[in-house]
Amino acid sequence: MNVVAISGMAGCGSSTTGELLAKKLKLDFFSVGRYNKDEAKKYIKNKNENETKRAVDFWKQDEKFLNSFHKKTDEMQVRLAKKGNVVIEGKLAIHFLKDIADYKIWLWAPMMVRAEHIQMRDKITFEEALKNLEEKEQLERENWIKMYGFDYFEQKEEADITIDTSNKTPEEIVDFIIKKFKLKQSGPVV
Repeated sequence: MNVVAISGMAGCGSSTTGELLAKKLKLDFFSVGRYNKDEAKKYIKNKNENETKRAVDFWKQDEKFLNSFHKKTDEMQVRLAKKGNVVIEGKLAIHFLKDIADYKIWLWAPMMVRAEHIQMRDKITFEEALKNLEEKEQLERENWIKMYGFDYFEQKEEADITIDTSNKTPEEIVDFIIKKFKLKQSGPVV
């Protein structure tokens, strides 16, 4: 039973890495971030905004609502991990899966590199990407400290490995992870 938890800083490629790793290992994949983004669209007025700006707007919702929303997705990732044979990507995956995950991976990159990734993804100027990223990251960190009592960047200390994604393709990152842990394909996903 392989359970891989991937967490990381916004814009460092954790969703892409997690999805590619799951595909190569023939494991299921669940992205807490993608799930939250899809769900959050229901609560955001301006759906035409770029992905990062929508996330910023979502974080400005009522605190009680945010707590309930995140508790639901936290419980969901734990349930999925307990079933096994899954890669779970999420900002808090290492924390919530620390006693379940066989492998815990923290991805990071400097702010400027992550802003460049967001600039390309959201098709906005670098300045706007940097501003949105800084605001999103600040809101995430502040809100999760209130909700859970820890800064999600601290998960780096709980990870089995940390990877700087700055100068690596997703394929290189995944190959490194597979070699590092000597992970094997689990067979066909049912």
